[in-house]
Amino acid sequence: MLDADDVRSIALSLPETAEKERWGHPTYDVAGRMFVTVPDDETSFAVRCPRFDREELIAAEPQKFWVPQHEAASAWVRVRLAELEDSQELRDILLDSWRQAAPSRLTE
Repeated sequence: MLDADDVRSIALSLPETAEKERWGHPTYDVAGRMFVTVPDDETSFAVRCPRFDREELIAAEPQKFWVPQHEAASAWVRVRLAELEDSQELRDILLDSWRQAAPSRLTE
């Protein structure tokens, strides 16, 4: 099963990613912009996700994706690690969030 160490390893493998502690838990930034955070329980993680895409993800796979009430106005979605198929799916999700946060010089 995938865990917070896998999130850390993949996130830090992406260009110019740095780990930073916020709110007492790890977050990962590219060029100073956060693109993933791992809450204290380490059973899930949160990534950037446009709200219109987020609603589709949640409707299609509610066991995998969700948004806590206090984050409803944000452009982020939570992902349950236990529901991911494999490390490639984790990498794809992290890479998508990284691309949303990264400056264009890194994504071209």
